[in-house]
Amino acid sequence: MTDSDILAGLEIAKKYNVATACIKPYSIPVAKKILAGSDVLICPVIGFPHGNSTTEIKVIKAEAAAKAGGQEIDMVINIGKALGGDWDYVSKEIQLINEAVIKHNAILKVIFENDYLQDEHIIKLCHICSLLSVAFVKTSTGYGFVKNADGLYSYKGATIPHLKLMREHCASGVQIKAAGGVRTLDDLLVIRSLGVTRVGATATVAIMEEAKARGITDTPTEVIVKSADHLQGGY
Repeated sequence: MTDSDILAGLEIAKKYNVATACIKPYSIPVAKKILAGSDVLICPVIGFPHGNSTTEIKVIKAEAAAKAGGQEIDMVINIGKALGGDWDYVSKEIQLINEAVIKHNAILKVIFENDYLQDEHIIKLCHICSLLSVAFVKTSTGYGFVKNADGLYSYKGATIPHLKLMREHCASGVQIKAAGGVRTLDDLLVIRSLGVTRVGATATVAIMEEAKARGITDTPTEVIVKSADHLQGGY
Protein backbone atom coordinates (compact mmCIF):
# COMPACT_ATOMS: atom_id res chain seq x y z
CA MET A 1 0.00 0.00 0.00
CA THR A 2 1.22 3.47 -0.88
CA ASP A 3 0.72 6.45 1.40
CA SER A 4 -2.21 7.56 -0.73
CA ASP A 5 -3.81 4.12 -0.28
CA ILE A 6 -3.42 4.47 3.48
CA LEU A 7 -4.93 7.95 3.46
CA ALA A 8 -7.92 6.69 1.48
CA GLY A 9 -8.37 3.79 3.88
CA LEU A 10 -8.26 6.08 6.90
CA GLU A 11 -10.97 8.26 5.37
CA ILE A 12 -13.13 5.15 4.83
CA ALA A 13 -12.53 4.08 8.43
CA LYS A 14 -13.60 7.52 9.65
CA LYS A 15 -16.64 7.74 7.37
CA TYR A 16 -18.07 4.41 8.50
CA ASN A 17 -16.95 4.69 12.13
CA VAL A 18 -15.26 1.29 12.19
CA ALA A 19 -13.66 -0.09 15.35
CA THR A 20 -10.06 0.38 14.25
CA ALA A 21 -7.95 1.30 11.27
CA CYS A 22 -5.19 -1.29 10.81
CA ILE A 23 -2.02 0.38 9.57
CA LYS A 24 1.73 0.03 9.17
CA PRO A 25 3.60 1.48 12.18
CA TYR A 26 5.12 4.42 10.32
CA SER A 27 1.60 5.63 9.53
CA ILE A 28 0.63 6.23 13.17
CA PRO A 29 1.22 10.03 13.07
CA VAL A 30 -0.95 10.57 9.98
CA ALA A 31 -3.62 8.21 11.36
CA LYS A 32 -3.77 10.24 14.57
CA LYS A 33 -4.23 13.40 12.54
CA ILE A 34 -6.96 12.08 10.24
CA LEU A 35 -8.87 10.14 12.90
CA ALA A 36 -8.75 12.93 15.50
CA GLY A 37 -12.22 13.61 16.87
CA SER A 38 -13.58 10.22 15.76
CA ASP A 39 -14.15 7.03 17.74
CA VAL A 40 -11.92 5.01 15.39
CA LEU A 41 -8.94 3.50 17.17
CA ILE A 42 -5.47 3.07 15.67
CA CYS A 43 -4.19 -0.48 15.22
CA PRO A 44 -0.57 -0.84 14.06
CA VAL A 45 0.81 -4.29 13.23
CA ILE A 46 4.15 -5.68 14.43
CA GLY A 47 6.16 -8.74 13.39
CA PHE A 48 4.04 -8.63 10.28
CA PRO A 49 3.35 -10.76 8.37
CA HIS A 50 5.81 -13.57 9.09
CA GLY A 51 6.34 -13.22 12.86
CA ASN A 52 9.97 -14.37 12.61
CA SER A 53 11.77 -11.44 14.24
CA THR A 54 13.39 -12.11 17.59
CA THR A 55 11.22 -11.71 20.66
CA GLU A 56 13.35 -8.75 21.75
CA ILE A 57 12.72 -6.90 18.49
CA LYS A 58 9.00 -7.70 18.51
CA VAL A 59 8.71 -6.33 22.05
CA ILE A 60 10.55 -3.15 21.02
CA LYS A 61 8.26 -2.73 18.00
CA ALA A 62 5.13 -3.31 20.09
CA GLU A 63 6.19 -0.87 22.78
CA ALA A 64 7.17 1.77 20.23
CA ALA A 65 3.84 1.40 18.42
CA ALA A 66 1.86 1.71 21.64
CA LYS A 67 3.89 4.72 22.84
CA ALA A 68 3.38 6.42 19.45
CA GLY A 69 -0.41 6.17 19.76
CA GLY A 70 -1.37 2.65 18.74
CA GLN A 71 -4.34 1.61 20.88
CA GLU A 72 -4.60 -1.96 19.63
CA ILE A 73 -1.51 -3.88 18.54
CA ASP A 74 -1.71 -6.87 16.16
CA MET A 75 1.21 -9.31 16.45
CA VAL A 76 2.03 -12.52 14.59
CA ILE A 77 3.25 -15.55 16.51
CA ASN A 78 6.45 -17.34 15.53
CA ILE A 79 4.64 -19.88 13.37
CA GLY A 80 7.62 -22.22 12.97
CA LYS A 81 7.98 -22.43 16.74
CA ALA A 82 4.31 -23.35 17.07
CA LEU A 83 4.54 -26.01 14.36
CA GLY A 84 7.66 -27.38 16.04
CA GLY A 85 5.92 -27.60 19.40
CA ASP A 86 8.15 -25.11 21.22
CA TRP A 87 5.27 -23.84 23.28
CA ASP A 88 7.43 -22.34 26.02
CA TYR A 89 8.99 -20.02 23.42
CA VAL A 90 5.60 -19.12 21.91
CA SER A 91 4.02 -18.50 25.31
CA LYS A 92 6.88 -16.39 26.65
CA GLU A 93 6.95 -14.24 23.52
CA ILE A 94 3.21 -13.53 23.68
CA GLN A 95 3.51 -12.79 27.40
CA LEU A 96 6.31 -10.27 26.95
CA ILE A 97 4.60 -8.48 24.07
CA ASN A 98 1.28 -8.40 25.93
CA GLU A 99 2.97 -6.89 28.98
CA ALA A 100 4.72 -4.26 26.87
CA VAL A 101 1.45 -3.27 25.19
CA ILE A 102 -0.64 -3.16 28.37
CA LYS A 103 2.00 -1.00 30.05
CA HIS A 104 1.13 1.73 27.56
CA ASN A 105 -2.67 1.34 27.88
CA ALA A 106 -3.08 -0.58 24.63
CA ILE A 107 -4.41 -4.09 24.02
CA LEU A 108 -3.00 -7.03 22.07
CA LYS A 109 -4.42 -9.15 19.28
CA VAL A 110 -2.51 -12.38 18.63
CA ILE A 111 -2.56 -13.62 15.03
CA PHE A 112 -2.27 -17.40 14.61
CA GLU A 113 -2.16 -17.63 10.78
CA ASN A 114 -4.47 -20.63 10.76
CA ASP A 115 -3.76 -21.70 7.19
CA TYR A 116 -0.42 -23.11 8.35
CA LEU A 117 -1.79 -24.84 11.44
CA GLN A 118 -3.64 -28.00 12.41
CA ASP A 119 -6.51 -27.98 14.89
CA GLU A 120 -4.27 -29.10 17.74
CA HIS A 121 -2.01 -26.07 17.21
CA ILE A 122 -4.97 -23.70 17.21
CA ILE A 123 -6.36 -25.25 20.39
CA LYS A 124 -3.01 -24.96 22.16
CA LEU A 125 -2.64 -21.33 21.12
CA CYS A 126 -6.15 -20.59 22.41
CA HIS A 127 -5.23 -22.09 25.77
CA ILE A 128 -1.98 -20.09 25.95
CA CYS A 129 -3.72 -16.81 25.06
CA SER A 130 -6.44 -17.53 27.60
CA LEU A 131 -3.90 -18.11 30.37
CA LEU A 132 -2.15 -14.86 29.44
CA SER A 133 -5.47 -12.95 29.24
CA VAL A 134 -4.77 -11.38 25.86
CA ALA A 135 -7.58 -9.23 24.50
CA PHE A 136 -8.06 -10.95 21.11
CA VAL A 137 -7.00 -13.93 19.08
CA LYS A 138 -7.12 -13.54 15.32
CA THR A 139 -7.17 -15.97 12.40
CA SER A 140 -4.90 -14.47 9.76
CA THR A 141 -2.67 -11.74 8.36
CA GLY A 142 -3.73 -11.88 4.72
CA TYR A 143 -0.27 -12.97 3.58
CA GLY A 144 0.01 -16.60 4.72
CA PHE A 145 -0.22 -18.30 1.35
CA VAL A 146 0.37 -22.04 1.57
CA LYS A 147 2.19 -23.89 -1.22
CA ASN A 148 0.28 -26.98 -2.36
CA ALA A 149 1.61 -30.22 -3.84
CA ASP A 150 0.87 -28.94 -7.35
CA GLY A 151 3.06 -25.89 -6.75
CA LEU A 152 0.14 -23.46 -6.59
CA TYR A 153 -0.52 -21.27 -3.57
CA SER A 154 -3.82 -21.04 -1.70
CA TYR A 155 -5.18 -18.98 1.16
CA LYS A 156 -8.39 -19.41 3.12
CA GLY A 157 -8.13 -16.90 5.95
CA ALA A 158 -11.06 -17.21 8.35
CA THR A 159 -13.18 -20.35 8.14
CA ILE A 160 -16.34 -21.35 10.01
CA PRO A 161 -14.74 -24.48 11.57
CA HIS A 162 -11.70 -22.54 12.80
CA LEU A 163 -13.82 -19.75 14.26
CA LYS A 164 -15.96 -22.28 16.11
CA LEU A 165 -12.81 -24.00 17.37
CA MET A 166 -11.31 -20.73 18.59
CA ARG A 167 -14.47 -19.67 20.38
CA GLU A 168 -14.81 -23.09 22.02
CA HIS A 169 -11.24 -23.20 23.34
CA CYS A 170 -10.68 -19.57 24.34
CA ALA A 171 -11.70 -18.21 27.72
CA SER A 172 -14.84 -16.09 27.66
CA GLY A 173 -12.80 -12.94 28.21
CA VAL A 174 -10.74 -13.46 25.05
CA GLN A 175 -12.40 -12.02 21.96
CA ILE A 176 -12.17 -13.50 18.46
CA LYS A 177 -11.24 -11.57 15.33
CA ALA A 178 -11.96 -13.08 11.92
CA ALA A 179 -9.78 -11.91 9.04
CA GLY A 180 -9.90 -13.11 5.46
CA GLY A 181 -12.93 -14.10 3.42
CA VAL A 182 -15.53 -11.91 5.15
CA ARG A 183 -16.74 -9.98 2.14
CA THR A 184 -20.50 -9.56 2.53
CA LEU A 185 -22.95 -8.45 5.19
CA ASP A 186 -24.31 -11.98 5.44
CA ASP A 187 -20.78 -13.33 5.98
CA LEU A 188 -20.35 -10.86 8.83
CA LEU A 189 -23.70 -11.64 10.45
CA VAL A 190 -23.15 -15.40 10.24
CA ILE A 191 -19.78 -15.30 11.96
CA ARG A 192 -21.13 -12.79 14.49
CA SER A 193 -23.58 -15.49 15.53
CA LEU A 194 -20.62 -17.76 16.33
CA GLY A 195 -19.32 -15.33 18.95
CA VAL A 196 -16.89 -13.42 16.73
CA THR A 197 -16.73 -9.81 17.92
CA ARG A 198 -14.37 -8.24 15.38
CA VAL A 199 -13.89 -8.59 11.64
CA GLY A 200 -10.89 -7.51 9.60
CA ALA A 201 -12.01 -6.75 6.07
CA THR A 202 -11.07 -4.83 2.96
CA ALA A 203 -14.74 -4.88 1.89
CA THR A 204 -15.82 -2.27 4.44
CA VAL A 205 -17.61 -0.03 1.95
CA ALA A 206 -19.55 -2.88 0.32
CA ILE A 207 -20.58 -4.35 3.69
CA MET A 208 -21.66 -1.04 5.20
CA GLU A 209 -23.55 0.11 2.11
CA GLU A 210 -25.37 -3.23 2.00
CA ALA A 211 -26.27 -2.80 5.67
CA LYS A 212 -27.76 0.61 4.97
CA ALA A 213 -29.68 -0.74 1.98
CA ARG A 214 -31.21 -3.46 4.16
CA GLY A 215 -32.30 -1.01 6.82
CA ILE A 216 -29.68 -1.68 9.48
CA THR A 217 -29.02 1.36 11.66
CA ASP A 218 -27.63 2.11 15.12
CA THR A 219 -30.95 0.85 16.47
CA PRO A 220 -31.17 -2.96 16.77
CA THR A 221 -32.70 -4.24 13.54
CA GLU A 222 -33.96 -7.69 12.59
CA VAL A 223 -32.87 -8.95 9.17
CA ILE A 224 -33.01 -12.28 7.39
CA VAL A 225 -29.58 -13.87 7.02
CA LYS A 226 -28.82 -16.52 4.47
CA SER A 227 -27.56 -19.85 5.77
CA ALA A 228 -23.82 -20.19 5.30
CA ASP A 229 -21.62 -23.12 6.17
CA HIS A 230 -18.47 -21.54 4.75
CA LEU A 231 -16.96 -18.23 3.81
CA GLN A 232 -15.64 -17.35 0.39
CA GLY A 233 -12.09 -17.56 1.68
CA GLY A 234 -9.01 -15.56 0.80
CA TYR A 235 -8.48 -11.82 0.82
